[in-house]
Amino acid sequence: MLYGREREQAAVGALLDGARGGRSGVLVLRGEPGIGKTALLEYAVAAAGGGVRVVRAAGVEYEAELPFAGLSLLLAPGLDRLDALPGPQRRSLEGAFGLGEAASGGADRLLAGLATLGLLAELASEQPLLCVVDDVQWLDRASLDALLIAARRLQAEGIALLLAARDAGAGADVLPLAGLPELRLTGLAEADAVRLLADRAGGALAEPVRRRLLAEAAGNPLALVELPPVEADCAAGGLALTSRLQIAFHGQVTGLPPATQTLLLVAAAEENGELDVVLAAAAVLGVDAGALAPAERGRLITVDAGRRLVFRHPLLRTAVLQRTPLQQQLAVHRAIGEVLEDGDRRTWHLALAATAPDADLADALERTAQRAEARGAHGGAAAAYERAAGLTPDRDGATRRLVLAAEAATEEGKLAQAEALADRAGARTDSVFAHALLDQVRAVAHFWRGAYPAAYRLLLDAAAADIEPAHAVRMLLQAFHAAWYVGEEPVATVLDRLAALPLGPGEPLAPLARHLPAAVLPALGRPVEPVPDIRATADEARKAGAESPVDLVQLCGAALVLGRDHETLELAAELAAEARAKGTVGVLPTLQFFLAEAELFHGRHRDAEVTAAEGHALARDAGQHQWTSQLAAILACLAALGGADERCVELAAEALASGSSAPAAGEPWAQWALALLDLGRGRVAAAADRLHTLTTGPYRHHVGATRAVPDLVEAAVRLGEPDRAAGPYERFARWAGAAGTPWAEALRLRCQALLGPDELAESAYRAALDLHEGTHRPFERARTALLYGEWLRRERRRTDARPHLSAALETFERLGAAPWADRARTELTATGTVAAPAAPAGALTVLTPQELQIARLAAQGLTNRDIAAQLFLSPRTVGHHLYKAYPKLGIASRAELVALF
Repeated sequence: MLYGREREQAAVGALLDGARGGRSGVLVLRGEPGIGKTALLEYAVAAAGGGVRVVRAAGVEYEAELPFAGLSLLLAPGLDRLDALPGPQRRSLEGAFGLGEAASGGADRLLAGLATLGLLAELASEQPLLCVVDDVQWLDRASLDALLIAARRLQAEGIALLLAARDAGAGADVLPLAGLPELRLTGLAEADAVRLLADRAGGALAEPVRRRLLAEAAGNPLALVELPPVEADCAAGGLALTSRLQIAFHGQVTGLPPATQTLLLVAAAEENGELDVVLAAAAVLGVDAGALAPAERGRLITVDAGRRLVFRHPLLRTAVLQRTPLQQQLAVHRAIGEVLEDGDRRTWHLALAATAPDADLADALERTAQRAEARGAHGGAAAAYERAAGLTPDRDGATRRLVLAAEAATEEGKLAQAEALADRAGARTDSVFAHALLDQVRAVAHFWRGAYPAAYRLLLDAAAADIEPAHAVRMLLQAFHAAWYVGEEPVATVLDRLAALPLGPGEPLAPLARHLPAAVLPALGRPVEPVPDIRATADEARKAGAESPVDLVQLCGAALVLGRDHETLELAAELAAEARAKGTVGVLPTLQFFLAEAELFHGRHRDAEVTAAEGHALARDAGQHQWTSQLAAILACLAALGGADERCVELAAEALASGSSAPAAGEPWAQWALALLDLGRGRVAAAADRLHTLTTGPYRHHVGATRAVPDLVEAAVRLGEPDRAAGPYERFARWAGAAGTPWAEALRLRCQALLGPDELAESAYRAALDLHEGTHRPFERARTALLYGEWLRRERRRTDARPHLSAALETFERLGAAPWADRARTELTATGTVAAPAAPAGALTVLTPQELQIARLAAQGLTNRDIAAQLFLSPRTVGHHLYKAYPKLGIASRAELVALF
């Protein structure tokens, strides 16, 4: 029975009703220990009834991080449905759960989360599903990441996901739950607390004790239930409530027979609660199954239908562990290790029992760490490497394992831990190579904090050490990424160092090391050899053993720097398809950012929106903050072009929110987006200010800043201050010459026409329009036509202006570029021609990006399951979106989609 939780029960009921109606939802219950989270979860299970399937798991406070331990418990009822998942997703979970080989090159964390969503959707395919997870703050990080990715992508599967977590600071870090709907449980109202205490304690308490308990429990239900036997005898002298609850549980355990206490200790130390393992380990310690009965009679533990031991409350488990002398804990871990057959769990328990260096055990623990890394569980790997270092007899071997632990912690994003491990390792060795690797660890930590100059310098110095070129090339490729956010000179320095590396023909990254300087340095004003063909470079790198698409993604970004957008368009699309097929999903947001840029530059605004929207969602789900920022910024640009002012401002704010004192990765694109919004709405001064800062500041070499120069020229000329654009225009002119493409020269000529002299404007506009032909960049051609038409009208040549303004208007309307269409219509009206009303929007423009993406694939004949596999959704969610799209399109069946595409 629950007391005073009507609001919380209603929220849980609404979540279950949604699942019964085919809608998915998630709710996080927050609160201090004992506040009633577990009781509310039990209420949800009872309220689900027979018509809702229930799966459940709980995090366990434990000394070792066993990768995917929590997730394997949660999804165990669905393992017989793994074959229903797309191949990469199935293999991801098989590798995570030790049912198959881990993917070559390591598991993809994002893919594990998408596979989790897929398996939960399969479990919900026949009846609604309630998924209950208690003590989320103690889930292993690999399980937590996968579960949260699934939670953020729930749509129409009929799944109710109910999570319970302690308040921040009351357990492990639970910040990844941010963004999910939350319900915070507070203490019971006084009347409810009085009822609960009366029902549990009856009249056995003296009135002073009863009043003190009510005051000190402050509405905490567990305190009201568990404290009375202790508080009836003595006051608890200022201890925190959680500590007093543990003392209460301690007292309950102390009254049990010694054999029962030993068995409870085994159950507390065995992380999975497997009854067979607990009893076998207890037998090693001389305790038989009969010792379980007193604990069951005292309701301290129960055995569920899956033959798992469950403690009445997590604080009871903690109390059992804390009250036990260290030597007894070591004996219990040793006993558990002896009876376990699973290699990694066995190794961990034996390692926790070890009190002296043990070379064989350290080797086994390193193999455990390697398996954890292969499954994408870098946090578990870091813990295993660090413990292995402590068990390693020789100094050099211990140092090597500390270096590996630091690298794994960096991969996990545990930057403070990584730096601490790096410092420990560095103090133990004089090895130049080891110090280079540790500087690389520190540099990555600096990079993700936004300290780009420090990251750049550390990587440059590490690559300059006396190390093999194969290691130096990877450090320099990372240094290029950091230098990109520092300035042009650091970029050029890194590229010069890359070009000078003595890499052999069999080195997988040698083709990239040659390609990047040739592709990027000309954009910085440095003459180099002709740029190699991007496809030839990619093919050569693949043949040399480069990992595709992960190692090749930088080629897509490099091609954009010098305006080879068509190469990015083709290669990024190819690599994205490869990433989907292989299940290398973590690299997709990066590829989709580059692909969306190329689509935007080609005037394919709707395609760019679809691409960027999917990449943005994936990046957000995976916690890829850099690409979340970048993709939000490019979506802001598209919103500005479409005249969606509020959406543009909202997305730009998201892109600029770096979470640190350093600029956000998406700042250049976000500033361009806000400038385009100002320019489109006639706020020329604001646009000019923003564009001038962008094109003359430290990011002036960035792709977005380079492409924004024509906008600055237009804004400055309209403002009557053309000199503000002089410097950026000169740089742009050099860039256009190095790019050597018709469309880049067309933009330069447009700038020249604007800047004057006036007598050369017409020839420049006409030459620009000629060059625009055949370049497949309708938006830029329309802008040139608009500016030429405006110039002709100012020259009182209205008749000559009309065809150019009409063509511009038609293109802007077709592209949905509302601000520019409004401007073209105003100009056309000023010539004495009444512009025709805006053409009705095309049928497909009414769809959201996800609906459009799904409809396109459905029109190609793909089934809902095929579409779901491509877009990492559930088949039911695909069907839900098609069901919403049909009425918008005015059709009634899948067959009618074909005609629309």
